[in-house]
Formats: sequence, structure tokens, C-alpha cells
Amino acid sequence: MKYLVVHIRKEIKKNLFDYLLLFTAGVLFLISLNIFKGERLLEFIILLIFISFYIIWGIYHHIIEDSLHLKTVVEYILIAFTLMFLLKIIILPG
Repeated sequence: MKYLVVHIRKEIKKNLFDYLLLFTAGVLFLISLNIFKGERLLEFIILLIFISFYIIWGIYHHIIEDSLHLKTVVEYILIAFTLMFLLKIIILPG
């Protein structure tokens, strides 16, 4: 467990801008969902924008790290669509 914490701290220090960008986008996503609560189409469009951003961010992050592989891209896409499915079904029913 200690190794994991040390690794995460090193990763954040090394890529602070990347993680701040992702965190900021996540916060803006949540704020936007709260602002447009009840507007189903707008909520879905905001969700699609965030999902697209997440996939592009993941590809960018791994290009900078020089560790981009097809498997990694597929992983980001699957995580993004799982998130979209869960948010659409559980949090944004309609």
C-alpha cells in the first residue's frame, strides 16, 4: 500500500498539469450538470462532451508519457462508455 501512495505522489508531481486539467474538467462537468438539471438533452450533450474530453485527454497523456498503445486507447474508450452508461441509466434517468 505504501508503494502505491508513493507511486501516485510521483505521478502527480510529474504530470501535475495533466491531472489539474482533468480535475478541472470534471468539476466543470459536475457544475454544468447541476446548472442544467432537468434539461435531458443538454445533460446528455454535456455528458458526451466530457466523455469525449476524457478519451482525448487519455490519449494526450499517454502520448506525452510515450506509452500510447492500442490497448490503452481501447481501455479509455471502454471506461468512458461505461461511465456514460452508468450516468445515463442511474443518475440521469428519463
